[in-house]
Amino acid sequence: MLLWFRNDLRLDDNPAFQAALNNNCTQAVFLATSEQWQQHDWAGIKVDFILRHLALLHQQLAEHGIRLDVIEVGNFKGQIDWLNQTAQQQPDLQIVANSEPELNEVQRDKAIINSQLNLTLFESDVIVKKGQILNQQGEMFKVFTPFKRQWLKYVLQNGFEWQASNMSSKSSESSTDNISSNHAPFNNDGSQLESLYQQYRQTVKFPLANSSKWPLADIYTRDILPAFLQGKMAQYADNRDIPSVKGTSGLSPYLAIGAISCRTVLQQILQYYPHILEQDKQAHFSWLNELIWREFYRHLIYHYPKLCRYQNFNDKYDNLAWSNSPELYSAWQQGKTGYPIIDAAMRQLSQTGWMHNRLRMIVASFLTKHCLVDWRHGERHFMRHLIDGDLAANNGGWQWSASTGCDAQPYFRIFNPVSQSKKFDPNGDFIRKYIPELADVPSKEIHFPHKYLAEKNQQDRYWSAIVDLKHAREQALDFYKV
Repeated sequence: MLLWFRNDLRLDDNPAFQAALNNNCTQAVFLATSEQWQQHDWAGIKVDFILRHLALLHQQLAEHGIRLDVIEVGNFKGQIDWLNQTAQQQPDLQIVANSEPELNEVQRDKAIINSQLNLTLFESDVIVKKGQILNQQGEMFKVFTPFKRQWLKYVLQNGFEWQASNMSSKSSESSTDNISSNHAPFNNDGSQLESLYQQYRQTVKFPLANSSKWPLADIYTRDILPAFLQGKMAQYADNRDIPSVKGTSGLSPYLAIGAISCRTVLQQILQYYPHILEQDKQAHFSWLNELIWREFYRHLIYHYPKLCRYQNFNDKYDNLAWSNSPELYSAWQQGKTGYPIIDAAMRQLSQTGWMHNRLRMIVASFLTKHCLVDWRHGERHFMRHLIDGDLAANNGGWQWSASTGCDAQPYFRIFNPVSQSKKFDPNGDFIRKYIPELADVPSKEIHFPHKYLAEKNQQDRYWSAIVDLKHAREQALDFYKV
């Protein structure tokens, strides 16, 4: 038997791993597809995060007598070829893996099965299996709220699958306090992990970016997640939109590569809030609501695979004539729009490989509605930089902002970046962190500092505004009337 790891880099709640363990499997493989990753716009920091977790996985599997090989095969065809060659060398080879919902991945798995390889797939990327949450017509919900209600009802009535691995691996890093102190991928006693990581860097042919400020999943689940659930989760509804406050969980990168199971997260939530599934009006439910949004978007790409081809969910907008100004798009990418909250957010993305969720909505609205740049350009830019890049969530978020998606915001809802800045960064703390050239601008002026800088004869300190908000809003309203 061969255990094939894909987007599920964990032992905990991993049904493919459990099947392998039950059948005395001794070999596992991760088939890297650098060419495919580049075609899918994966970020270097995400791939680096994957390699670090492969090193951890190598150690954890060794404790169960399973050897993990990491092999570069280029693309999905290379994966199929490698599996066929291995099957020729090992007659009656059984392959176990966890399914992936994206269209290209689904087509690859169908091709493998059609080639007569013995591939058994399990589903572990969602809490409720895709296809189970349907409306009275037997179709996927097109509005989130009724989906959520049915999802909660389903989980309350049926529970959810979850498997603990009972693994006893030693922690890779002894403390999260050291995570951001240097740029070594591993700290303390992680010499073997470091050696494996360096080996994988040589194996995988992909331009990497440093992910070491993010601890490995074993540290996150041991220290960070419990602390969040015990403390910050209760205040999440109040703090989630304030980018200068560390009020979010930081879970998304681990879900994006499958290093932590969403079902494990729900199981942990229920330990602290046993009745949360019946408390959707309570403040602490707000964080679980975000996990259900993740479920919604993953169920959507299962039912509507066209989303994986960058098509609008709402075909009403298929003929929109986006302006796609190269100048506006470039200014947005570089954080040179002249709107501090936009520029600070884009600098956060380029410097850290992550962006606060409220800011993702603000910058997406600005690009699509104030600049009239096709959402697909912004979606790809995010994927190329985000450590938590995930097709379903990223596509869903961008189409929500652009008003082309499923249960999207109405086209006439256009975020004003100055108003949003005043509301969610009132003192300019986040702006000052990423735009130090505005550090001494008074808080009441920092959200749109151009008049203040002009009065000080310091216009050159900051970029001019690339669009006039009032005019751009009027253009957008006309643009979307189709």
